Amino acid sequence: MAENKKDAKLFAEFPPVTTEQWESVIREDLKGADYEKKLVWKTMEGINVKPYYRAEDLKNINFTKTHPGEFPYVRGNKENGNGWLIRQDFDVCSDKPTEANTKALELLTKGADSLGFRLCKDCEPSFDGISRLLNGIDLSKVEINFVGGGITRKALPFIVKKMNDSKAEKKKIKGSIDYSPLSALSIHGKFCCNAETSFDRMKEVIETVREYPEFRVIGVNGYIFQNSGATLVQELAFSLAMANDYIAALNDRGIAIDEIAMRMKFNFAVGANYFMEIAKFRAARLLWAKIVEAYQPKSLDSSKMCIHAETSIWNKTVYDAYVNMLRTTTEGMSAVIAGVDSLNILPFDTTYQSATSFSERIARNQQLILKEESYFGKIADPAAGSYYIESLTDSITDQAWKLFLKVEEMGGYQAAFIKGFIQEQIKEVARKRDMNITSRRDTVLGTNQYPNFTEYADIKVVKESAVKRKIAEKNAEMIAEPLVPYRGAQAIEELRYRTDASGKRPKVFMLTLGGLAMRRARAQFSSNFFAVAGFEVIDNIGFKTIDEGIKAALDAKSDIVVICSSDEEYATLAPEAFEKLGNKAIYVVAGEPACKAELEAKGIKNFISTKSNVLDTLLEYQKLLKI
Repeated sequence: MAENKKDAKLFAEFPPVTTEQWESVIREDLKGADYEKKLVWKTMEGINVKPYYRAEDLKNINFTKTHPGEFPYVRGNKENGNGWLIRQDFDVCSDKPTEANTKALELLTKGADSLGFRLCKDCEPSFDGISRLLNGIDLSKVEINFVGGGITRKALPFIVKKMNDSKAEKKKIKGSIDYSPLSALSIHGKFCCNAETSFDRMKEVIETVREYPEFRVIGVNGYIFQNSGATLVQELAFSLAMANDYIAALNDRGIAIDEIAMRMKFNFAVGANYFMEIAKFRAARLLWAKIVEAYQPKSLDSSKMCIHAETSIWNKTVYDAYVNMLRTTTEGMSAVIAGVDSLNILPFDTTYQSATSFSERIARNQQLILKEESYFGKIADPAAGSYYIESLTDSITDQAWKLFLKVEEMGGYQAAFIKGFIQEQIKEVARKRDMNITSRRDTVLGTNQYPNFTEYADIKVVKESAVKRKIAEKNAEMIAEPLVPYRGAQAIEELRYRTDASGKRPKVFMLTLGGLAMRRARAQFSSNFFAVAGFEVIDNIGFKTIDEGIKAALDAKSDIVVICSSDEEYATLAPEAFEKLGNKAIYVVAGEPACKAELEAKGIKNFISTKSNVLDTLLEYQKLLKI
């Protein structure tokens, strides 16, 4: 056995391979196929992701030379470790503060170390209510956060009074409210009062917490963009533009950059794009540090971005909702690997009901496993050195900065939003993402692909509002068209919900004939296709004759009969089966056979294939079935 030598490189005995050599082998394997189309992933963010990355890709990326805790903080705010706060949010009604307090104390015994109180927007906060809500909570050990926008500003004086009455050291109390006038503009199309008054109030909330250096009062709510269909680059660029507007407004009101920056908390969504989400958060810290640096703060520590991440709602589903647990686990991994300060994993059932104790427990335990069993809290910036992630971070930084500058050229976030630029940018992407789902180019597991055939929506639990997408409408009171957060699965969920709510369960019969390979492949495809709409699927191994298959279909009282065979066999089998079935059921051919024109000439109208838009096609079948 060879002796270990100090500083010896692993696999030094293997000769180095140049990029040119790799490329030569790849092109040979492609056998003339287009390299760009086959191997380069062109993302919606405008980034071309290569099939592989090497050390040479990092040569011109300067931030790879920095350490954790060093400006521009791309590698995290902490020098050692990767600790984050496990946060759980829940609803609080002003008339039931004691019940909310009981729940808060229970959560703290089960793994949470950060609480998010979602205040009722129609409730009026009081000192008695806030005092009872926070009773028994050690404010020096537990981060307290109040969610609700404008209502949190009204609650702030009572929160501060409660903090004053506590025995905790002021510098140890951590928390936040999410006062954010531009978020209100984005979601409601107008300010709560007017822009100037809103920004005056922002100055007031900062002044209210001056004795508490770790209490943040300005929420930069980037999640509203991703949850409205935006790309990661758009979420990052528009969030930075929103924050820059806040700096300008508060600077004009006499607040110094150090104080402004230290009072902001960035609330981002974390979605399914695993590696790009890791890169997004790293890029966010870098860009924010550079923006704050431009205002010449007294301390570079002021340019550290405080990030709270929450799992996105955009890709979550009502049907097959347990899959949401899998989605949020990988999303949580992206966030903590990227070094966020706190994380809230949404319970899997929040798409259709108030979270249960079970779903909240699972959400907490997902984080606890990441921290305690997977050890993600032990190492600062575990993604560092990955050629792929470092390159993605650089690409996202570049694209987000370009979009940020474009918004600034228009006069900043407020001006760009009122002009409709931000909405149009997001809607353009959202339309593409919606089309990818309805065409099944993108898979939403359990919704547009591989649905649970036996699942029914209990209409007593799942209301139509959970699956019906709201449409943005601008009324006379609004100064801009609002963003409307939604879920990408909603259009198809509404389709299936219509079947469930109708009380009907149309039967779709697979008339499998001919060669085994093609009939099975097409039967599996067709079964999944019609199950998306909640139809009952009757699959079959295969029939020896058309007569046998037609008899079985009629005996099953089928509403739709799908012939599944090969292109070659369709020429004879399809017309004969069509004639024998007559008008006793809707007749469908699985596939786009070469003889399609001839089949149409014989009266066959219905075909389904991978080219079919699943939403539009199934809506037509629902109409035919009077659903």
